[in-house]
Amino acid sequence: MKQLRPAVLAGIFAIAGVLSWAGARLWNAYGTLPGVPLAAPIVLAVIAVVLLATALSMRARLKAQRERRPGAKGVEPLMAARAVVFGQASALVAALVAGMYGGVGVFLLTDAMDVPARRDQAWYAGGSVIAGAAVIAAALFLERVLKLPEDDDPSKARATA
Repeated sequence: MKQLRPAVLAGIFAIAGVLSWAGARLWNAYGTLPGVPLAAPIVLAVIAVVLLATALSMRARLKAQRERRPGAKGVEPLMAARAVVFGQASALVAALVAGMYGGVGVFLLTDAMDVPARRDQAWYAGGSVIAGAAVIAAALFLERVLKLPEDDDPSKARATA
């Protein structure tokens, strides 16, 4: 399984931000811009907490397994793979959602901040960006915790493949 590259996540964030900013400008010019839901930063924050808790749990289990403590559960490879896939998928979606709300937030900050409802929407968008960054950080930490050691001998890799 390949590791996530932060540059890919930053690219997704930037592209989603630019497209949503342009979309918000267009939508606002020809209609009423829909609001940013308060639930967005809350859901992203919950996902970040779940990912962080998973990473810390896996790290403790792996440490106990390495130290050969009696009763240590360890981490089964399938469980580790599922956790990494969950983290990677969460990070990709968080980059997309945070970029989208970031673009809308920039539009709201530069357009009409004298309207109180728009000010609240800008706060929700900013919270979504911060919570999305927390999801990405937690996912990358989980991936690092569960990273398999690299095999230096290419002949062994061919023999097992």
